[in-house]
Amino acid sequence: MPNFDHQTDLPAELLPATQRALLHRIAVAQSEGRTPSLVAGVLRGGQPVWSGARSMIDGHAPTPDVQYRIGSITKTFVAVLVLRLRDEGLLDLADPLGRHLPGTPADGVTVAQLLSHSSGLAAETPGPWWERTEGSLRPGLGDLLEDERPLKHPAGRLHHYSNPGFALLGALVEQLRGEPWGEVLRREVLEQLGMDRTSLLPEAPHAGGFAVHPWADVMLPEPLTDTGRMAPAGQLWSTGADLARWAAFLTAGDEKVLSSATLAEMRRRGVAPGDEEWASAYGLGLALIRHQGRTLYGHSGSMPGFTAGLWISEADGLAAYALSNATTGDTPRVAAELIGLVATHEPPLPEPWRPLETADADDELLALTGPWYWGAAPQALRLRAGRLLELGPLGGGRRESRFEPQADGTWLGLEGYYAGETLRVVRGADGAVSHLDVGSFVFTREPYGPAAVVPGGIDPRGWHAG
Repeated sequence: MPNFDHQTDLPAELLPATQRALLHRIAVAQSEGRTPSLVAGVLRGGQPVWSGARSMIDGHAPTPDVQYRIGSITKTFVAVLVLRLRDEGLLDLADPLGRHLPGTPADGVTVAQLLSHSSGLAAETPGPWWERTEGSLRPGLGDLLEDERPLKHPAGRLHHYSNPGFALLGALVEQLRGEPWGEVLRREVLEQLGMDRTSLLPEAPHAGGFAVHPWADVMLPEPLTDTGRMAPAGQLWSTGADLARWAAFLTAGDEKVLSSATLAEMRRRGVAPGDEEWASAYGLGLALIRHQGRTLYGHSGSMPGFTAGLWISEADGLAAYALSNATTGDTPRVAAELIGLVATHEPPLPEPWRPLETADADDELLALTGPWYWGAAPQALRLRAGRLLELGPLGGGRRESRFEPQADGTWLGLEGYYAGETLRVVRGADGAVSHLDVGSFVFTREPYGPAAVVPGGIDPRGWHAG
């Protein structure tokens, strides 16, 4: 009999058929992608449930304790350090960088714009290629950007990925903490989460990085450089086991490091994509992608000799990572596909329906439920657990939102059009409910009535034909 997790009604371990499908996927990735080795893993409900590896060496595969370079997944760690500073009140995301780190070519761009890659800064440093050269070639912050035109686009207007932008965020952390960002990371994050195999420089056992010839099955070792001031853009080395811990943290948060509420803020889109059918976007240090009908958040990574991916599906309660040691490859996609495989083979069961607690279903709240009208548009108000109210068009729609009860007797919008807006229950002189007010929008129990509460009044003839 399989061992079941009673919180999810799913086996604590993946079913054999699922495990076989996952192993097959990484075997294909290693073989067709021509990478010396590949290690991957899956989490469900924040707990590791599978890991696997493939290698070019017969009878040998890397364990989850072998370090790989994780490239731009490093940016998620830097973003967490910056959000910790914000949550402590040491900066505001709307602050210009120059308020805390004056004298760089990016003084006027905001912290939020740097985190969301909407600062307009250049994608890369002036030459030489920073990923394959020592950081001593760029000793100062002024060496990270061109002097004449550091901004390639107006700040805040569009998403333009900037590696130097995250180097500046690492320097910001150093400025406000008074010590190197890597030391801050080790003390404030890695030690707190038990990630003792994540480091700025490789620590044995670690994989070597290789370039694979595009037209022949031969390899070339890549340099393992210390990129210096550019390190916050992609320097970190980590292991499968440590990335599983990081994925668990990014899923649920940890009060010792960062709250779940702040993590939810990080995965909200910073700058709107250029089209409605967006395939990728960016939050505050976290990338968002749409893959196989799912919205995932996390990050991809690449440095010479290595590619990596870490993705989380909030809806499915799944996360996956993949690490490989070749300069080119589709490792980030592999991580995303592992989530799809598990979700397809073992879809999560919906929570059982349960009636509300007695305290959540008093007569006054129940009396508010049912149809309301914004002008002539029918709406529905529903009561949920925790005294949450749901308001939206009948049949669903883009202005649907949940509202959380507040101590003053109002409700606060949690998402959608009404996020952050206040819902008030307005009563007449007799104490009876007159209407609902949501950010000045009036909702009444009948279409456009009564006249006294509808802004602008209504025609005294009321509804009439012709």
